[in-house]
Amino acid sequence: MEKKQKLYEGKAKKVYATEDPAVVIIEYKDDATAFNGVKKGTIVGKGVINNKMSNYVMKQLEKAGVPTHLVEELSNRETVVKKVSIVPLEVIVRNVAAGSFSKRMGVEEGRELLSPILELSYKCDELNDPFINDDYALALGLVTQEEIAIIKKYTRKVNEFLKKYFLDVGIQLIDFKIEFGRLANGMLILADEISPDTCRLWDVNTNEKLDKDRFRREMGNVEEAYQEVFCRLGLN
Repeated sequence: MEKKQKLYEGKAKKVYATEDPAVVIIEYKDDATAFNGVKKGTIVGKGVINNKMSNYVMKQLEKAGVPTHLVEELSNRETVVKKVSIVPLEVIVRNVAAGSFSKRMGVEEGRELLSPILELSYKCDELNDPFINDDYALALGLVTQEEIAIIKKYTRKVNEFLKKYFLDVGIQLIDFKIEFGRLANGMLILADEISPDTCRLWDVNTNEKLDKDRFRREMGNVEEAYQEVFCRLGLN
């Protein structure tokens, strides 16, 4: 499988065409952004960690009944994935109060929620990814009623899997963001990535942050935190 022309470059990845119109190659970068691209920097080695971790998790999710875009890992930074049209929704699950939720709701960070919260944001950088609900998504034609149901079903499965997956290595899954895409036949599958870029991960015993918050909040030891997650999961 060879890379052809570059189709797209985002904040964390580049996407390349291949000889097969049904698949593309994604290349993970070390670039880091926060606050919708306002804060920019580099997290050395992040691309390798995010690529390998995301691929491993997606393999496990496939076994758990969640279809994903994963086809084949090519190298430390490159993976072949099914070509999709991304659904313009960010799907967020919150298990513990943190980040924007804590600010918006006036709830202290670290408070365990009585049940997981599933949020939707309209994926639009110009509008700063505004928070929406099912009715917005349906009225704007972003998804159908059936697709909303599928997205919620898969998202809950992902949450249950990830909570146990991380807890087994002493990490608490605080919240995470995932995205879905449509194949050419309209089938919905999990796309994008699952990594310390897209998950809030805290050490179970110390509440030490092991994710992108260290970059957002200038806490230092960002690379070390990503590497710690990578090592605990046995992916190094």
